[in-house]
Amino acid sequence: MPLSSVQPAIDALVQAWCDHRTTDAAPFAPAIASAAQAYAVQQGVAERLAWFTPGAPPYWKTGGPSRQAVQTHARLPERGIWHSPASTDWPFAMRGIEAEIALRLAVPVDAALAAGLDRDSASQLVDAMTVAIEVVDSRWTQGGQAPDLLKLADLQSHGALVLGDWLPFDAEHDWATQRCRVEISGAPAQTFAGTHSLGDPAWVLAAWLRHATQGGQVLPAGSVVTTGTWCGVLQAKAGDTVVATFDGIGSARIAFSA
Repeated sequence: MPLSSVQPAIDALVQAWCDHRTTDAAPFAPAIASAAQAYAVQQGVAERLAWFTPGAPPYWKTGGPSRQAVQTHARLPERGIWHSPASTDWPFAMRGIEAEIALRLAVPVDAALAAGLDRDSASQLVDAMTVAIEVVDSRWTQGGQAPDLLKLADLQSHGALVLGDWLPFDAEHDWATQRCRVEISGAPAQTFAGTHSLGDPAWVLAAWLRHATQGGQVLPAGSVVTTGTWCGVLQAKAGDTVVATFDGIGSARIAFSA
């Protein structure tokens, strides 16, 4: 897609990332009228900021509000992928908290393989899972109230990703009864059970793999995808420590020192 129509949005987001500030979304809404344009902005920003190491297994986020909705996707900057326990003084505009499960590919996947996948066959390509905390942030001043396509252009409001320890993936795991607990400093722990929006983190795999292998891309073994929140978006602040625990799977922790 020609970048001329989306170049102003790319420029604005690059500047916001570099200056650690937000920018008004309103002027860019008319130009970002399709998901294809939003994904072009994602790619343009990533290229300008040199986020990705050639050949390295990539990190992605994907998900949707229901199985009937179209999933959205974003490849994540390597600079914001941290192993738990993590501590950061990054000046986030927001510190939204999503407790998630991340999955890791065991084998390379190309477009030909991805084209025929469903939930069960895609699950066979995964070797490991872990607890993840996604920090939700925005380069738009409107934050979560920005237009959906502009949020998609801005990495679907991604800030950082904290990953716990990996353990073998069980394709038959009982996600309907899976319990998740989120603790944020100074607030009572919140518990959630069976609350993944698609009912199963592995449900996202087929659509994600088809998106990520477009244009001849091959996802190498070791590629990671985080699969959507179990707790909605909770709010943390500077000075808070956040712990997400999934019974029988593990936990992840992040401390916000600023």
